[in-house]
Amino acid sequence: MGRIRRQGDGNAKAVYSTDGGRIDGRGGPAPSPGAGDGVVRVSRTSAGRRGKTVTLVTGLPPGELGAIAKELKRLCGSGGAVKDGVVEVQGDHRDAVAAHLGQRFRVKVAGG
Repeated sequence: MGRIRRQGDGNAKAVYSTDGGRIDGRGGPAPSPGAGDGVVRVSRTSAGRRGKTVTLVTGLPPGELGAIAKELKRLCGSGGAVKDGVVEVQGDHRDAVAAHLGQRFRVKVAGG
């Protein structure tokens, strides 16, 4: 049922909600991208990249993403980026990346 909620400046807006609690869309804090099971996963994909293969590294600590991305790009001799807490390295470098990160983290090679 729609409810009218008063704003601090006197404006009112209709809000639809099926249950109680916060109804303004501002839930609790979003989970951090590094919060998980403590395993760094290395996978390969080409979905949404016009057939170009990239190596994805997920599960890294958020504070170290930039430095690790730079390391991996230098190791593989290719480009890459950090997007939404995921390190992308251009090309299929799963074995080299997994071996390098295996010295510091618990690593699993994901995907086929």
